[in-house]
Amino acid sequence: MLLNSDLEGCLPLTNKGKVRDVYALKNGKLLFVTTDRVSAFDVPLASGIPNKGMILTLLTALWARALAAEIPALRTHFWSLVLPNEIPRSLHSSYRGRSMQVYPLQLFPIEAIVRGYLTREAWDSYQATGTVCGIPIPSGLREGDAFPDGPIYTPSTKAAVGERDEDISEKEAAQIVGVDYADRIKNLSLSVFKVARAYALERGLILVDTKFEFGLNKTTDELVLADEILTPESSRFWKKEDYRVGERSPGLDKQYLRDWLSENGLAGVKNVKLPEEVVQKTAEMYEEAFKMLVEKDLDEVMGEFGGTYGFET
Repeated sequence: MLLNSDLEGCLPLTNKGKVRDVYALKNGKLLFVTTDRVSAFDVPLASGIPNKGMILTLLTALWARALAAEIPALRTHFWSLVLPNEIPRSLHSSYRGRSMQVYPLQLFPIEAIVRGYLTREAWDSYQATGTVCGIPIPSGLREGDAFPDGPIYTPSTKAAVGERDEDISEKEAAQIVGVDYADRIKNLSLSVFKVARAYALERGLILVDTKFEFGLNKTTDELVLADEILTPESSRFWKKEDYRVGERSPGLDKQYLRDWLSENGLAGVKNVKLPEEVVQKTAEMYEEAFKMLVEKDLDEVMGEFGGTYGFET
């Protein structure tokens, strides 16, 4: 398990996030190293989740390729899984599979959330107000129902580390990023979600909801899909075979961990040390989601490693 990266001074560390460490490369790109650190309710936990960094990195690379095949105009910040020459071979075994070279971007200060199903906080809001993030939803729905008019877009603020994101209206999002960019972010988010939902469903998974982040290519004025893409950390997934309308379906994502923290009065508490069974159950869920989406298990993918995993765009 890797909780903190240490490249022995071969590259300058430019940012240390809740999960990712970011290094500057001589080629002008950035190296994202995804550790096995985990956070929940916007605070870091003391425990890590085995192999999580590799799962998040490899799934992001997979999605970058799969989405581009269906949406040719889509741009992502992903460039390569190949470790840069600056990293000595003695470190390769620790960092391959969890590191990716990306294009540097200025990110928009909002998070683009797309919801396909009425569950969790959306269900709670619907029961109380008949709305989800201020959007009126037809009456008579049950928990787990798909939104009858298709997925909905519910942006939020992008809070600093340790602070909570806040739901905002589309009008408020436009005030933050401008009307044109707000509309483009919404439309692209919904398009990507629909393609990803179909891809996942073909492999036995239901994409319930997800969070996207976008940056801007200032030269071309193109939106660029950035950060992690459609992972169990940024999304909720249900197994198709377990899906039941009217019930709270079990997922293959971080919701199990959030639920455990809430049930034990630890939601929002920093540096919680998780019981080993919670760590292992979370790891198993992430690995099962990975296997269903990639159609290979993590060990098989790592065993085939040749620099690209076949996920290069």
